[in-house]
This record gives sequence, structure tokens and C-alpha cells, in this order.
Amino acid sequence: MSAALVKELRERTGLGLLECKRALASVGGDVELAIEELRKSSGMKAAKKAGRTAADGVVSARVADDGGFGVLIEVNSETDFVARDESFLAFVKSVVDAAFDARQSDVAALMSGELEATRAALVQKIGENIGVRRIELIDADSGVVGFYVHSNNRIAVLVKLKGGDQDLAKDVAMHVAAVNPQVVSAADMPEELVAKEKEIFRAQAQESGKPDEIIEKMIGGRVKKFLAENSLLEQSFVKNPDMTVGQLVSDAGAEVISFVRFEVGEGIQVDKVDFAEEVAAQLNG
Repeated sequence: MSAALVKELRERTGLGLLECKRALASVGGDVELAIEELRKSSGMKAAKKAGRTAADGVVSARVADDGGFGVLIEVNSETDFVARDESFLAFVKSVVDAAFDARQSDVAALMSGELEATRAALVQKIGENIGVRRIELIDADSGVVGFYVHSNNRIAVLVKLKGGDQDLAKDVAMHVAAVNPQVVSAADMPEELVAKEKEIFRAQAQESGKPDEIIEKMIGGRVKKFLAENSLLEQSFVKNPDMTVGQLVSDAGAEVISFVRFEVGEGIQVDKVDFAEEVAAQLNG
């Protein structure tokens, strides 16, 4: 079992070396499967996500003055230094404005003309690879769209409401940015994800040695807690923990239809390079 895999599993779980090596060996070196097995056997609640902020850059959003629609984009750079560069940020603004004006969510279509030439020139000037990763467009239909961009430009959210106004949508978007719910309501949670959590909870509960009927009640309670913690409407509102987001929206006579949350670099995997090994390889070469 490679040391790199063991190191990654230790970093993501906080568990011991031998425990991580055994877990990896039991699943043929698959880190994600090893994490699932460790959660079952050790009672570990969760593991750190791999590669969520591996790539740098910024996110940006723009919404129509009347809340009729909004766009959300992510533009990546190789370093946070470039992500703060004025030329890079000017390019990001030109991209979000172009996507807004054209109501365009297709990256390839948006970047097929002048914007691509601007990007290529910026790459030559700065010396880093720069790319538009994704664009999301939300139409309000008969409702309203609001947005929130965190001050460091690394998290941005669009929220679509039925009823309410842009101020309410912004409050909900701010909550989504801070807490990162997976779905709007518990009913929206994918069945396969709930089934996987049940399997993990069952494995953990069986370690207690309690009767089957008690174990089933324990599993039911844990699933209910999992859904509440990850469903937007059931979460305590960050600006007023005495009420849920669902209550906040309902009191305003509104309904959350959907949300989109972008965080810079989430889901991007990059190769981890050992600097000493890299230097040695260059000298040997």
C-alpha cells in the first residue's frame, strides 16, 4: 500500500497509521471505500473532502435589478496571488457581464469569440493558466432571484424564491454560503445517499450490542438528524438561530424553489508533488 494513500487517508480521517493501512488493504487501496469502512467500524462521523480547494481563482455573480434572473460563474487560476490580480479580476467581470447579457450558461459557447482571445492574452501576460470552469443561470419565472458573494470571492450563491423579495433571497443565500446545505428539503435528498448513511449508522449501532428493535430506532433517529442537518429549510438560520430557514421564509409568505452554491476549486483533484522528490528528479534528469 503506497505511503501517499495512507497519508491521504490519515489526513482526511485523523485516524492512526495502522488502522488506515488495514482499511486500505481491505478495499484494494480505494480511499473513498476505506473511509466508508472506517466510518462503520470506528464511529467516525465524516471525513474531510479531498481536493475541495485544490484549484484557485474566484467566483462571481450578477442578478437583474428586478430579480428576474441571475448568473453565477467560477474562473480558475493556479495561485491565490493571481486570483487577487487586477487584470484577472477585470477578466472575471467581463465574463460574468457577458454571461449575464447573453443569458448564456454554456462555457464553450460564451468563450468562442473575443473573450477567448482576452483569456489567452491574459495567460501570456500573467504566466499562469486561467480558465472559465462553469456558469449557472437561474430564471426567476414568476418568483425572484437573489445572490450573495462572500467577501473573499471564494463562495457565491444564487437563490430562487416563489414570493418574497431580493433582500429575503440574499439572506437565504448568505445562510447557504455559510452552512452549505445539500438540498432544499429532506424530501430532495437522493435515496442512494440516505441508504448509504443508513448502512453506516446500522454498522455503528450494531457495535452497541443492543436489541434489533432498539437499533432500528437508533438508526431512525440518526437518519432524521442527518436530514435535518443537511436540508436548508430545517437548518437554524445563521442570523437568528431561534428560527429555521423554513420559518424565516414561510413568515415572509415565500417558498425556496432552488439554490446554487459555487465554492472555488470544489471537486477539483490535483496531483500532490513532493518538492524534494521533484528537485531530485530534475537533478537526476
